[in-house]
Amino acid sequence: MRVSNEQDMILLGEKLGGLLQGGMCILLEGDLGAGKTTMTKGIGKGLGVTRVINSPTFTILKTYHGRLTLNHFDAYRLEDSDDDLGFEDIFAEDDAVSVIEWPRYIEDILPKESLLVTIHKDGDGREVTFTPTGTLYEALVKEMEQC
Repeated sequence: MRVSNEQDMILLGEKLGGLLQGGMCILLEGDLGAGKTTMTKGIGKGLGVTRVINSPTFTILKTYHGRLTLNHFDAYRLEDSDDDLGFEDIFAEDDAVSVIEWPRYIEDILPKESLLVTIHKDGDGREVTFTPTGTLYEALVKEMEQC
């Protein structure tokens, strides 16, 4: 899916956020500046979050409240970390959604089922790809395509 600008990325994220259910996990991959945090802002908007969403680069996790709780992770600084951070318990919260930037750095603790959103810079725009793992996420992608 082609996204032309920041506002379109927020709208796409908002559409996704409006369809999310508690316990879901969204994995965001892309280069620095690709639009992962911008996508998260849209997801938060779709979840009814009213606070400003920004990157949790230095805190690793920020939590926002809306229709569901949004747990926004930035795993970039966790590469090669062997610490037990307790994230698995957060991923399992049934009244929350987890959005994880740089998931490859914690892939050994990620839920078995999730939605991978890959964002590639493409000139002035972005190419966004959805890769579902699990029937719940396959249905989510189909629903996104119908909206």
